[in-house]
Amino acid sequence: LFIAVDEEGGRVARIANSDFFNVASYKSMEDIGKAGDASKAEEVGRQIGLYLKELGFNLDFAPVADTNTNPQNIVIGDRSYGSDPALVARMVSAQLDGMHDSGIMGTLKHFPGHGDTKDDTHSGYVSIEKTWDELKECELVAFITALPKADMVMVSHITAVNVTSDQLPTSMSETMITGNDGVIITDAMAMGAVADNYTSAEAAVTAVKAGVDIVLMPQNLDEAFNGVMNAVTDGEISMARLDESVMRILK
Repeated sequence: LFIAVDEEGGRVARIANSDFFNVASYKSMEDIGKAGDASKAEEVGRQIGLYLKELGFNLDFAPVADTNTNPQNIVIGDRSYGSDPALVARMVSAQLDGMHDSGIMGTLKHFPGHGDTKDDTHSGYVSIEKTWDELKECELVAFITALPKADMVMVSHITAVNVTSDQLPTSMSETMITGNDGVIITDAMAMGAVADNYTSAEAAVTAVKAGVDIVLMPQNLDEAFNGVMNAVTDGEISMARLDESVMRILK
């Protein structure tokens, strides 16, 4: 089983920010990034990985590969290594190295990048206006750089209105997801951007059809599971499509 946790370091750290554990803690990844020293990010990954491994985890929903370019951003901010895509790419790649040294798998998030948004997908619809070429110049740099060593990519619920014609959140959009051979996991499907607009069954089925391998935290697990089962029975989702995901996960 994947035993996973949100342990980014900084304000999103379920273990380090708990009074139950005495482990390494960090002010923020932004603070680490200010020095521009990738070895510091590698050490962050190694230290976080060491205590997660000891506690029985094998997967961390980190590092944050978002480039924080919007001062009005309320959800990423200091969770990002900074506003320079090249810096973020170096630091994220190094953090993954440290995590791997400690035996912990890592997840690049939140594809295609949550750094140039001002709203929060936890509470509702969020869109990004950039074209694909514009995203490649900034938001996607860290993802592209670190992708070869990433264990998973977490897709966000941001709608890239000038990239897709389906106008779906990235987590449900085949246009946004297609092309990666690694494991694709959604951000939590109980978040408002999805849960306020789709049933758990609709969201899970659409995500699987789009190429998602793991549907994370549906608002209603039974409804999501049965929705996918019914879609397979009805021929809407093929067994071949499910087998693709099973093989990626096993590998």
